Amino acid sequence: MKTFHENAFQKAHYIADRFKVNCFGEDSGLEVFAINKEPGVYSARYAGEERDHGKNIKKLLNKMEGMTDRSARFVSSIALILNGKEYLFEGEILGSIGTAEQGTGGFGYDPIFIPDGYQDSFGVLSNEIKNSISHRSKSVEKLIAFLKEYV
Repeated sequence: MKTFHENAFQKAHYIADRFKVNCFGEDSGLEVFAINKEPGVYSARYAGEERDHGKNIKKLLNKMEGMTDRSARFVSSIALILNGKEYLFEGEILGSIGTAEQGTGGFGYDPIFIPDGYQDSFGVLSNEIKNSISHRSKSVEKLIAFLKEYV
């Protein structure tokens, strides 16, 4: 799969098609604009199949060493299969990649992702702040709003 929404639909269809139930799937990751949106759909396994967050961060920081354009985004795609129809809900948060890890909170790339409008990384920001502005919260909000209208 090449996109987050394709991966999300693959996950949703896996369950919906086998069990004939309404279902949703989600896929998300980090895109860094200066390096052709890497790591993208390979965010979890950027440095290898073992999915090591520390190695992923190290690989990304090494690849970006000396770069001045550090703009990036986290993106989340939620694919919903509802009564045989497909729906897609996307969320994103823009930010930049720090030059070193900041904090130990969160997971994945959180210690190096600094959301626009903040000085600290997701690794430092509280869960309350992170969850109110994150890419996943935005895609989930869209899904919830749709379901409220649908029902």
